[in-house]
Amino acid sequence: MELDMTPGQDADIAQAKPLLENIDPEVLLADRAYDADRLIDRLTERRIISIIPPKRNRTTQRKTDFALYRERNLIERLLNKLKQFRALATRYDKLKSTFLAAVQFASIIILPN
Repeated sequence: MELDMTPGQDADIAQAKPLLENIDPEVLLADRAYDADRLIDRLTERRIISIIPPKRNRTTQRKTDFALYRERNLIERLLNKLKQFRALATRYDKLKSTFLAAVQFASIIILPN
């Protein structure tokens, strides 16, 4: 698992490429916000299976394995559990490095369960 933070106004897809450089997954599960040709082409080059539903306004709709896409709920549940930590939900830490360390520490506590 790879974690990083972005400013609130940045689009999530802006961090996709830097995060993928550090890991070598077999599959990428992502929501419609990640439906961009450049990202999907990069995943194809690296032989990473992309499970990203196409945006509704796409002229050519790609096929998506929605049975596998449902597994994304594990990520959503992890984020929900992280929000149960008061210091994370209210963002007490001002420095990115300190806050990211707190998120990583909370993830270590949560994941074995």
